[in-house]
Amino acid sequence: MTHSLLFISGGEIVMVMLIALLFFGSKAIPDIAKTLGKGLREFKKATNEIQRELEANTSDFKREVNDIQSTVRKETTRISEDIKTTSSHLEGKGREISKSVEEELKKN
Repeated sequence: MTHSLLFISGGEIVMVMLIALLFFGSKAIPDIAKTLGKGLREFKKATNEIQRELEANTSDFKREVNDIQSTVRKETTRISEDIKTTSSHLEGKGREISKSVEEELKKN
């Protein structure tokens, strides 16, 4: 069973390293590795910064959504209470009208 890194076998990695050694020389390889390391660090730093900005913007958006949800809940509760009050008031008026109609019918 062979382990592969990006579909490259161990022999191929050794071959690439030998070609790089021949092409760049033994003195340039540490500089190349150092440059690659710096580049990867900068890439990681930029990625983390982007992630922090996204989280900051997302948290502002989440806060706004929560505020809107809270307002909608409060208004829904207020409207529901207004409907119950109006319904009770109308039921009371309906009973009053019903009693007065019954009284008028009894008189006649």
